[in-house]
Amino acid sequence: MITSRQNSLVRSIRKLHQRKYRQGQLLLEGTHLLQEALAAGYRFAVVCYTASWQAKQSPAFWQQILHRSDRAVEVSEEVLAALCTTTTPDGVVAVADYTPLPTLPLKRLGLCLVTLQDPGNLGTIIRTAAAVGVEGLLLTPDCVDITHPKVLRASAGQWFRLPMQTVTDGLATLKTYQAQGWQIVVTLPTAPLIYWQADFRQPTLLVMGNEGQGLPPAYQNLTFTALRIPQEPNVESLNVAIATAVLLYEVYRQRWLD
Repeated sequence: MITSRQNSLVRSIRKLHQRKYRQGQLLLEGTHLLQEALAAGYRFAVVCYTASWQAKQSPAFWQQILHRSDRAVEVSEEVLAALCTTTTPDGVVAVADYTPLPTLPLKRLGLCLVTLQDPGNLGTIIRTAAAVGVEGLLLTPDCVDITHPKVLRASAGQWFRLPMQTVTDGLATLKTYQAQGWQIVVTLPTAPLIYWQADFRQPTLLVMGNEGQGLPPAYQNLTFTALRIPQEPNVESLNVAIATAVLLYEVYRQRWLD
């Protein structure tokens, strides 16, 4: 059992709290994320667990972890807490390898995020996108890191089910899709069309911007389809994760009724 925070394995896992050390690796905190990762076919490079956590697991789940892990190590409660970014860890942490996708399998519905900064928002958007059948998520390089531990937790495990790709040039990528016949939808508070007036039954890429500034001007001054979400005057604009959910469920409604 590892009881020292100075242990080399502990130090190497703690480095994954920082983006620069998470190249090709995921830090998975908590039982639910491990279950979702296993269901998606992932293997673990290492699993660190406390004795109290292991005692509560079913024999079948524990054997599955051992079968799909290169290494399983018992650690003390204090060491487990040091490995986690959460304040109340449930007793297990794993490290898994991750290979970014070069392309996305988009056919009818995609989502593009531009300069999104909050990991909680990204995780919530991923969870919603998976719920309505988004086929893939494009992100610009200045977005929050998709491997951020809070992104994975906020996605409630749906991170493993939604293909994602970070693109070098978001605007050029959207123009390419538009040239292929895709409807590119942006949201603007001054847009003449309300979101439910759009036809979402055609291949559509929905584009959402930064939490505070929205979309950069370059994304607003093109031949994209601009929509607005109506709301009461003198009320601050919706949180980007909420706004994304509103739009995605209108897409889902239209296609469900079609």
